[in-house]
Amino acid sequence: MNRICTICARAGSKGVANKNIRLLLDKPLIAHSLQQAKQSGLFDVIAVSSDSEHILEISSQWGANFLIKRPLELADDKAAKVPAIQHCVREVEKLTGVAYNTMVDLDATSPLRDVSDIVGAVRLLEESGATNVITGTPSHRSPYFNLVEMDAAGVVRLSKQLDPPVVRRQDAPACFDMNASIYVWSREIFFIPSLTVFHSNTRLYEMPPQRSRDIDSELDFEFVEFLMRKNTCY
Repeated sequence: MNRICTICARAGSKGVANKNIRLLLDKPLIAHSLQQAKQSGLFDVIAVSSDSEHILEISSQWGANFLIKRPLELADDKAAKVPAIQHCVREVEKLTGVAYNTMVDLDATSPLRDVSDIVGAVRLLEESGATNVITGTPSHRSPYFNLVEMDAAGVVRLSKQLDPPVVRRQDAPACFDMNASIYVWSREIFFIPSLTVFHSNTRLYEMPPQRSRDIDSELDFEFVEFLMRKNTCY
């Protein structure tokens, strides 16, 4: 079983300046994901995709095997992430001559994940025969109980209604917040033009809330740093 890990890190960041290489507990943010990928022992190669030579240089210092320069059309604010992952894998396969069976992407802005989460998500894909796996954590709000939508007239209603209605939150169907930490795809689906994170056989690997914070703002950065300082494993 050949596996590749990708980590995508653009230079531009509006919420937190230079966040992918900003120091978090004395390491560049991206270094935490690189170290987790190496410690998992799962991957034949670890590749970083970026439009920034500086990010690629730092990634090399922290253990990336391949540095893939991302085309500008895949690196602007409106570009989707999935095509950048596909591009990265294609480029590595050209360089190595290897067709990888399992593709794993670690989000550079989710350093709270544990190595066991990576192992668990990959195992779920490979043992279940799923097309792909996403990660998530139990939702704080339920669309069946206390998550509402507002129409054009300002009228609010539950996002999803059941008959009979749910009167206790614990009776609502389980719902999860995607935490964008780990994405896993099988080769059979990875290179289709319409690749997304949802397909007919997508599975979810559940992670606890304390490992599910993504960094999109200065407040997120401070909170993640606080959690990591409390956790002696970092």
